[in-house]
Amino acid sequence: MKETMPNVSTTEQPDVSIILPTYNERDNICDLIDAIDAALSPTDLSYEVLVVDDSSPDGTAGVVRERYNLVNDRSADGRVVLHVRTTDKGLAKAIRFGLEKAVGRTLVVMDTDFNHDPAMIPQMVDVLRYYDLVIGSRFVMRGGMEDQMRYRFSFLYNVFIRLLFQTQIQDNLSGFFAIRRTNLFHLQPKFDRIFYGYGDYFIRLLLMAWRSDWKILEVPVFYILRRHGESKTGFWDIFRDYTAAVIKLRIFGI
Repeated sequence: MKETMPNVSTTEQPDVSIILPTYNERDNICDLIDAIDAALSPTDLSYEVLVVDDSSPDGTAGVVRERYNLVNDRSADGRVVLHVRTTDKGLAKAIRFGLEKAVGRTLVVMDTDFNHDPAMIPQMVDVLRYYDLVIGSRFVMRGGMEDQMRYRFSFLYNVFIRLLFQTQIQDNLSGFFAIRRTNLFHLQPKFDRIFYGYGDYFIRLLLMAWRSDWKILEVPVFYILRRHGESKTGFWDIFRDYTAAVIKLRIFGI
């Protein structure tokens, strides 16, 4: 069934919606939500955090419900909202679901393993006054990764993507971004062609934004190592799947 853009009144609409797709992140998720609150509370921004959980067997949803005293999967102040998905699972589909359920004027998507620093959110939201899309980038000045080997591989892979599609976007794999909801939903008829697979959805989203002449800014982010748990994808599996997605995109377009 086709999703539609939520119809919300301006009096109820928060400034920012932060979408957190989760799978087996019980040890990270509450610390991350608290860090988001610490980053945004000193500002004048109203916000909601949407946890989109793909029925994690480790009980991620349960710890969120308990920590924030959710009633009908919503906190009393409306700042934490939980959605547990039981069908059509996968990272890209979870992100799409969260974006379509969010009601904020600005939408932010980030990982839940602390690769993406919540302290960057206010800055990214602020510069959206001048841009259509803001990306947290490892490959601009002062960006980087603690894992140096992965950094080098990711850098070279981004060079490959830039050459293949003739864009100037430095980090096509980040997945940490802020976007005006009005801009995002201009692309809604094409969501089925963007939001599938894993993190490769971001390559397609950026390419569509680039070809639509959006004003895009990359701000520096530094990836630290995962705090808790293990990554759910191996590097070479990601390399294989992303390469297949990129070749498909080059041959068939978007």
